[in-house]
Amino acid sequence: MTLSRRNFLKGSVATAIAANGLTLFPAGKVFASDTITIPSATHYGPFKAVVKSGTLIGVQPINDVDPFPTEMLTKGVLSRTYSDTRIKYPMVRKSLLEDPLGDHNPHLRGKEPFVRVDWDTAIALTAFCIARTVEKHGNEALFSSSYGGWSHCGVNRPQTLQGRFFNLIGGQSICAGDYSAGASEVILPHVIGDMEVYSPQTAWEIVEKNTEAVLFIGCDPWKTNRVEFRVADHSMQKHWEAFKAKGIKFISINPQQTQTDKAVGSEMINIRPNTDTALFTAMSYHLYKTGQHDKAYIDKYTVGFDKYLAYLIGDEDGVAKTPEWAEEITGLPAAKIKELAELCVTKRTQIAAGWALQRADHGEMIHWSIINFAAIAGKIGKPGEGAGFSWHYGNGGMPASGKRMPIGLSQGRNPITKTCPVVMVSDMLKNPGKAYTRDGSNLTLPKAKLIYNAGNNLLSHQQDTNELIKALNDNIDTIICHEPWWCATAKYSDIVLPTTTTLERDDISSGGTYSNNKIYAMRQVIEPVGESLDDYEIFSRLAFMFNVHKEFTDGKTMYQHVKASYEASDATEDFKTFWQNGITHVSTPDAANNFVRHGDFYADPDKNPLHTPSGKIELYSETLAGFKAKDCPPMPQWIPPFEWLGNAKKGQVHVLSPHPWMRLHSQMANADVNSYESVDGRQIVLINKQDAEERGVKDGDVVEVYNDRGTLLAGARITDEAMPGVIYIHEGAWLQLDSKGRCNSGSINMLTSSQPTSGLAQATSANTCLAYFKKCTDAETPNQAYMPPKIVKSDFKVDIWSLQLGKRLKAVAAEQGPAQSPGEKLFYGSCTLCHAAPHPSDFTYKQWKGITNSMFPRAGLNEKDRKLVLDFLKDNAKK
Repeated sequence: MTLSRRNFLKGSVATAIAANGLTLFPAGKVFASDTITIPSATHYGPFKAVVKSGTLIGVQPINDVDPFPTEMLTKGVLSRTYSDTRIKYPMVRKSLLEDPLGDHNPHLRGKEPFVRVDWDTAIALTAFCIARTVEKHGNEALFSSSYGGWSHCGVNRPQTLQGRFFNLIGGQSICAGDYSAGASEVILPHVIGDMEVYSPQTAWEIVEKNTEAVLFIGCDPWKTNRVEFRVADHSMQKHWEAFKAKGIKFISINPQQTQTDKAVGSEMINIRPNTDTALFTAMSYHLYKTGQHDKAYIDKYTVGFDKYLAYLIGDEDGVAKTPEWAEEITGLPAAKIKELAELCVTKRTQIAAGWALQRADHGEMIHWSIINFAAIAGKIGKPGEGAGFSWHYGNGGMPASGKRMPIGLSQGRNPITKTCPVVMVSDMLKNPGKAYTRDGSNLTLPKAKLIYNAGNNLLSHQQDTNELIKALNDNIDTIICHEPWWCATAKYSDIVLPTTTTLERDDISSGGTYSNNKIYAMRQVIEPVGESLDDYEIFSRLAFMFNVHKEFTDGKTMYQHVKASYEASDATEDFKTFWQNGITHVSTPDAANNFVRHGDFYADPDKNPLHTPSGKIELYSETLAGFKAKDCPPMPQWIPPFEWLGNAKKGQVHVLSPHPWMRLHSQMANADVNSYESVDGRQIVLINKQDAEERGVKDGDVVEVYNDRGTLLAGARITDEAMPGVIYIHEGAWLQLDSKGRCNSGSINMLTSSQPTSGLAQATSANTCLAYFKKCTDAETPNQAYMPPKIVKSDFKVDIWSLQLGKRLKAVAAEQGPAQSPGEKLFYGSCTLCHAAPHPSDFTYKQWKGITNSMFPRAGLNEKDRKLVLDFLKDNAKK
């Protein structure tokens, strides 16, 4: 009998769970001899897996480490492990299997059935497609869409292993930047000498002692700290609660009241989406006109004020950027804008801005405008004040241990230097070789013919889904996917290689993106479901085919790599003890509790300059002026977005796509906990009562949301928490198209635009989106996104000899490059886990010095290791 979750829940092993609807076991529960607990960890927190007779029956949170375990951990992990959407066997789309040397009928992707094959056939076909692509088009034509690294929280993530394999056989084209904070991570190193969005924040203790007001701007730490890139320990709630108890004032500038706002009692200020730059520009103007700007601070710590001032007072365009000017744009009363500006001057104010703000047209401007305002107010670097852009992530505010954490296998240097900004993937497919600019460099897009996707749901991430699918089908010969579940990317692939979940492999991780104060064993809990293999084994088999097996594995099993990784860290317990217990703690120095973001710079800017050209905060950037990037001026300016409520047609609303409450992007969408996000199985859309009444929509109705880019069906949830004119559709719902081309599941990227923010960052503008909505009366079927595709049997047997693998593999064998230096190994092993490995030449050495100030603590490198990496970057950075 096929082991599905439905069948599993009928079995005696899970009778208690099914009867009680629970998967949570108390932390101290003692089990019978046939039941064991095994420590492991996920993005959702550390836990002990409860396993009976080889089957996972529940999850025990570790309460002394994770005080607020979420249902994603306690219920979702079990639910998705035995989901009917599991891919249990290697699968090949029928057209490719039956004619690997001929026409693969790419237009049938997502429609044609799959055929189960054995692993030998799957590996042979995968190797053949890679080799044939290199043979015909070169390694540049191999494009990695495995950008994110969010598939599990270990150090040996699929995209890291993929990079290691492909770099050994001549390289691959890769993504540049990310969807999360793509605009700010490019512009802020020019402005303040660091990416800031991935930087440690001022320590909790300093905030509690000094801060009088917190200004949230599109920031919801209560929700977004539920998951982490590593292992969430949910330590921030107690600090925000302490701030509230102390009497710190909270103000939230947001079109929607968030869970954080409810928890801390924020004063709500509803603002039109995409207009925050106008708000902070007017606040800066108000401080100057009323003489409340900090002239001494500006003179000592900033450059470019004269040029920025000319813009504020209207010398440049004849328009003074007054609060009254901003009122027309933002929808906020001028009096409230003045009040906000004066609050920040008269009280010790910590500005906490989210990343979502800059996922918009001209997104480079918003965080910069906040920095300019904070500098004009004289705030940056003072205890408990200033501007921070990572309070909502990684338990921002946690003191950092400064100790070395385990590191993964090094990807090695990529011989191919072609990159594609993530938001430009469809553009790359439609216009191979197209010229573009990014961060002042003139570049060309890769000429991709094969997409390799390991551990990433491309059809969920990428904006404008219809554009993407057409571009893939028109231009890509082969799509190969590593995936445990039948998500949309797997369904639209040609070869699908079933991978294990985090519970079915060994790895290692650390606790806290910034704190680095715990190391977790990610022990294998159960045997692989079906014939699933872990990514290390799959790439090892491919490496054998390409004659680089020894180089890929270093002669070690994954367990041996994990052990070596642990032993190279600053952990003090022996590995055997650690592996048995599942966790070890690393001490944090008391001094870390006194950390102030940019505190050293404020104390002595000459001794501790920022890593900007001037060494100071750049209110106007001469460097960016020299770039002359399209749509990106050299100082923060309000530029109307291509779509916003200021140019909306009658009936249009602004569509925002925040993170869900019970998912990590598209992860957990196939788990029972996704019901929290659903109405009758479809993604919810949050609609203000007024907007719903005008369109005759009631709570629970199926709603059709549409624009020129596409259409989706979603379940209406009527609320007072969203302002009129703005609707919310959480990102991450899986894709399923009906006969009319509508997403029957509610996938937001049917609506969003792939237009980049500007010619500087080429980042996503997903939150710049207008659409119409109405009650849907013609839904064809229930949502089928969480059902496997059609799988058929075939008597066809691939003639492996006809593929001429030996000849092809020999012809594309890459010459091995020089041995990696110690610094290069550390860089590609520790500092490139988050996304595809950047090229050292992506930034100047001065920029790298600023970026690594934040990157090194997150990577968990000690002082000796940091010097080795900096030496490597110095030799290879942009000149």
